[in-house]
Amino acid sequence: MSWTLTERKKRLLRARRLAVTAVCLPALLLALTGCSEDTVDSLKRLGLPVIATDQGSQIYELWVGSWIAAGLVGVFVWGLILYAAIRFRRRDDDEIPAQVRYNLPIEVLYTIAPLIIVAVLFFFTLETQNKVLETVEDPAHEVQVVGQQWSWTFSYLGEEAVGGQDVYDVGTPAQLPELWLVEGETVTFTLLSPDVIHSFWAPSFIMKLDVIPGRENSFSVTPTRAGEYAGRCAELCGWLHARMLFTVKVVDRAAFDAHLQDLRAAGQVGAPKGGEYTRTTVGKGEVTGE
Repeated sequence: MSWTLTERKKRLLRARRLAVTAVCLPALLLALTGCSEDTVDSLKRLGLPVIATDQGSQIYELWVGSWIAAGLVGVFVWGLILYAAIRFRRRDDDEIPAQVRYNLPIEVLYTIAPLIIVAVLFFFTLETQNKVLETVEDPAHEVQVVGQQWSWTFSYLGEEAVGGQDVYDVGTPAQLPELWLVEGETVTFTLLSPDVIHSFWAPSFIMKLDVIPGRENSFSVTPTRAGEYAGRCAELCGWLHARMLFTVKVVDRAAFDAHLQDLRAAGQVGAPKGGEYTRTTVGKGEVTGE
């Protein structure tokens, strides 16, 4: 039986595909079975860090919902591509599929569908944003966060453990400052900067907020997991930006109170702001955020 040149090319192409599949599929299965437990947990969280606050769970739900929406859109688009490639493929050298200049239903679909998708995502994003940025009227703790080039100052305001005084934690790029929080108790952060824009970010909070000179930003969280978590500045703020790190310690109330008493004993009393521009607009002198 003699084969035409076209038939030989087709058979050769099929053989190559089978060979690639035979090599790649076992390698993929081996890679998946070799994943560590931490990698598997990270995949389950879709790449997000371990969530340490209740507000972080709301952002996680938005993140997962966005991935589901993206997956559905991807499956639909890939389905259309495969359908068109198979249904309207060129079957032989003589027959050419009908050429269509436009298709009104399809054009309406790919014009309206993206608008609907964007509107739905915008609605849920705005709803989640309002929830996570909402401050609690009477939080258990208030912490003033000052981001300055190139470290952080955390002031604990009016704490009962130190007789209603303000005490503060401070550090340097060489000796990282520590932010102490109580597990299960709500804290409101007030963010200030005396120099340039920084961004207060603890990845396990699953959110960050800019620290802007002349403006007070604030948000509330309730830590839900005891432990130590990394924090950093997420806004390029100068040549030592990469070293503008801090540590978040979520502890029980007894350990928290003992830490505040140690701060008072060390003379770290007050709530330093770092300069006048934490509350005034540079060049204008306008007081904002009060």
